[in-house]
Amino acid sequence: MKTKQIILAVACIFIVSLSACNKYKDGPLISLRSKTERVANNWKVAQALDDGKDVTSDYNKYELSLTKNGSASLSANFTFLGGKYEYITDGTWDFTSNKEKISFNFSKDDADGVYNILKLKEDEMWLKEDGGTLELHYVTR
Repeated sequence: MKTKQIILAVACIFIVSLSACNKYKDGPLISLRSKTERVANNWKVAQALDDGKDVTSDYNKYELSLTKNGSASLSANFTFLGGKYEYITDGTWDFTSNKEKISFNFSKDDADGVYNILKLKEDEMWLKEDGGTLELHYVTR
């Protein structure tokens, strides 16, 4: 009987410690890769929501490249008033708020921002504009 109690106690401690690993609202529960390794990737927007409204078509040509050393580049191709435009900027990224947020500082300041990390997986990253309504769901490209 004592062995069963010890096994049960160890299992409870393990389950509690796993739940403490879940830093982001939408997961993952646990990852063997560091947060920096998961962020460092080439991303494209799979879904964009603004105050719950789907605005993905406004972001379907956005690509974000992030490296382990903190470099970032953003490119976008879009049509506006019948003309085609290309937007490219380089900069840096960094974790803030105990790695619960990510901050972007680009050479073109209008692309700067701080985002809450909702999900951070090897092939999926969900960000929500800090203090705003824009939510971007990235997947690897």
